Amino acid sequence: MGVAGSGKTLIGERLAARLGFDFIDGDDLHSPSNIAKMARGEPLTDDDRAPWLKEVGLALRHHEKPLIIGCSALKRRYRDQIRAAAGRPLAILYLEGDRALIADRMAKRQRHFMPVTLIDSQFAALEPPGQDEAAIRVSIDNEPETIVRELANAIDAANTA
Repeated sequence: MGVAGSGKTLIGERLAARLGFDFIDGDDLHSPSNIAKMARGEPLTDDDRAPWLKEVGLALRHHEKPLIIGCSALKRRYRDQIRAAAGRPLAILYLEGDRALIADRMAKRQRHFMPVTLIDSQFAALEPPGQDEAAIRVSIDNEPETIVRELANAIDAANTA
């Protein structure tokens, strides 16, 4: 999880490959109307997000192999909606970065529907995972392979604890 531009797709794909998991980009589960709204620079409302969050959770519930989904899941209640639809506990991997770094990354992105103008709404909505969510936090102020290694090590440690 993380704000737009935090690297959810890049890190998620690489982490999934390293762990032998499947990967789904949560953006691919958005409705065409949600994508069009964001492309126009309009933040999604909770009502817009609800069907998408359910789709994310159902993908986790019904996928046969271990799965990583790159999904913003910015608010606690969004993560709770995903957990409810998934029907089981989730491992939350939080890609944490500051606004300046995210703005720089988003400005350099090509072929993505999310405009830089939505950064403020992303950070306004962000509720970092609480202690009770047992999330794994990693700074995105590193090279992708370092981030993937840190996440893989944390997952291994959590699985052996």
